[in-house]
Amino acid sequence: MSSEHHLPDIRFERIGLQKLRTAIWRSNALTKKTPLLFFNGVGANLEIAQPLGDLLRDRDVITFDLPGIGGSPKPVAPYRPWWVAYAARQILKRNGYDIVDVMGVSWGGGAAQQFAFQYMKRVNKLILAATSPGVIMVPGDIAALSKMSHPMRYTNQDYLTQHFETLYGDEPGGAKKFAEHMKPPTVRGYLGQLTAMAGWTALPFLPFLPQETLILAGDKDKIVPIANAHILKFMIPNSQMYVFKDGGHLFMLSRAEEMLSVMTDFLDNPAMQITDAASLSAQPAL
Repeated sequence: MSSEHHLPDIRFERIGLQKLRTAIWRSNALTKKTPLLFFNGVGANLEIAQPLGDLLRDRDVITFDLPGIGGSPKPVAPYRPWWVAYAARQILKRNGYDIVDVMGVSWGGGAAQQFAFQYMKRVNKLILAATSPGVIMVPGDIAALSKMSHPMRYTNQDYLTQHFETLYGDEPGGAKKFAEHMKPPTVRGYLGQLTAMAGWTALPFLPFLPQETLILAGDKDKIVPIANAHILKFMIPNSQMYVFKDGGHLFMLSRAEEMLSVMTDFLDNPAMQITDAASLSAQPAL
């Protein structure tokens, strides 16, 4: 992998009264593969997707900042997951995308599930990483959740490094990569994201998702315990699960190249079954 960043095209899209900062990492390959729509975690700005832009150079990667996050203006009104999916669909249409693969991480996994159901015919494959089916989930470690609400994790790298393993379950070295790409959200934007998912669950519609689905989880994730990945695996008919051994909540950053290998195997091969016995969950679904 080149050490140079593959920089995205960044522009603002207006969805109703709301402006959203949008990024597209454009493929430099002669033959483009199915574009990837990416939904980020809570409070996370689009720069967190930079590793995907750097590593997936043979397909376009599309993402955006939610209201009050990253470079998007504060929310003009409360919103729900259906609106996040609608906004994503409008961004795709305006930029000429029809069928996409979809990936969601943590909070973004809920948005990805909503998009896959709401626009079922527009989704080729689905990747759900470090996420849950919503409000009906196995809760995380109380120490991690309490520190997650502290604003210093965004603004003070010493605080982040000190509490990184407690927060995310990843090795402290991952703090540098996290801080490199992270920008503090506004309080209104952060709370808006949290309240958007209040009471929401994907459980009623998960059995109806037709897409091939890859569920990614870290066995040391303290925010979204691995039991939630088993729930998703049980509920989504055409799904498989890959577990990052000793991986925490931020394996997208700390284990980027391993994740790329698993993702591309899944995305590029029809009916691909991930068979790395050392990392694939061997536990019964539920």
